[in-house]
Amino acid sequence: MNLFVSKVSLCCVTFDFTDPTKNLVEKDVKRQTLLELLDFVSGSVRFSEPAILAMCRMCAVNLFRVFPPNYRSTLSNGGENDDDEPMFDPAWPHLQIVYDLLLKFITSSCLDAKVAKKYIDHSFILRLLDLFDSEDPRERDCLKTILHRVYGKFMVHRPFIRKAISNIFYRFVFETERHNGIAELLEIFGSIISGFALPLKEEHKIFLWRVLIPLHKPKSLVVYFQQLSYCVTQFIEKEPKLCSTVIMGLLKYWPITNSQKELMFLGELEEILEGINMLEFQKVMVQLFWRIGYCINSFHFQVAERALFLWNNDQIVNLIAHNLHVILPILLPALEKNTQNHWNHAVLNLTINVRKMFMEMDEQLFMSSHTHFKEEEAKLIILAEKRKEAWERLESAASRQPIIGNTAVLVTPLAKPIAY
Repeated sequence: MNLFVSKVSLCCVTFDFTDPTKNLVEKDVKRQTLLELLDFVSGSVRFSEPAILAMCRMCAVNLFRVFPPNYRSTLSNGGENDDDEPMFDPAWPHLQIVYDLLLKFITSSCLDAKVAKKYIDHSFILRLLDLFDSEDPRERDCLKTILHRVYGKFMVHRPFIRKAISNIFYRFVFETERHNGIAELLEIFGSIISGFALPLKEEHKIFLWRVLIPLHKPKSLVVYFQQLSYCVTQFIEKEPKLCSTVIMGLLKYWPITNSQKELMFLGELEEILEGINMLEFQKVMVQLFWRIGYCINSFHFQVAERALFLWNNDQIVNLIAHNLHVILPILLPALEKNTQNHWNHAVLNLTINVRKMFMEMDEQLFMSSHTHFKEEEAKLIILAEKRKEAWERLESAASRQPIIGNTAVLVTPLAKPIAY
């Protein structure tokens, strides 16, 4: 064990890996030493407290570093630079062995968690979390595994780890919108959520509402959407009553001008509606189908198509059928508008099919709703005519007024442009 501590201390010497020609012999000696240590840690020798201290110090010296400003990716561009290659750390072949060593050390059955928690403490965990902003995906993958093992081994640190990760999410959503490791951190949280005991604690529900729902807001959602959606689904599976809370959250952060995000929201919405009960559905159906109506009328054909595809889901059709008297009057204007003037042929056909489904569900209700829609449309046409006439009268009256001093002049646009 004394020899182990000595070799670990030797590995605290660091080298510059940006220049591949410098310290070649020393780097190779250190690499060989790290591999020896990795082999030793995989054995069955119980670690003494000085050995634990030395290991934590060595990992801190080698791994914990501040990334230069130009090292960070511009994730806030919302995936616009998806073709950009990630930056790979030139020291990775060396860092990888240190990460493997730390992972073997933490997961070793010979490591006493009661002693190790003094050195793998809050400060160590925070600095480990800072490394998730690395641009190197290999490093983030190693960190994900290590942090998950730390969470599993040190029960005393679990509340702190959850709080620290939440703070990273808060800073990302409400301040910077820049962080490279959001997907990996959400993946860790997905495993944590699946282990929550029932009934869910209030702090966990607050995390859903204050952290996971606002994470739908950033432009870079596409980078971590799959992991975020999994976390939300885990919450709903644990407590189905949260469905209405999640849907209201999605409607709050619904994208207006980003069709790529709208498609993702519609996909997540369908997944939630598959598991919702009737009571929770009725709490949100009015606001929900107003938004779906807007999606149906979207000039982006994929958004309109995706919204209309909801009627291919038997569970959603069943929910609609049981609440037809509320939903049909909301959706009918959107469907009629599409049948009259939507430019896309596929969307037009889907709209006609959905309209036909509504008619088959309750023809009498459909006809009365359609009559009401026509009456409202006629009223709107009359109002538009009155508004047009009022403006024409104002223009006519203004044109007869003499121009005195600085009086504003109403200029009527020419019927034909002048050719020069």
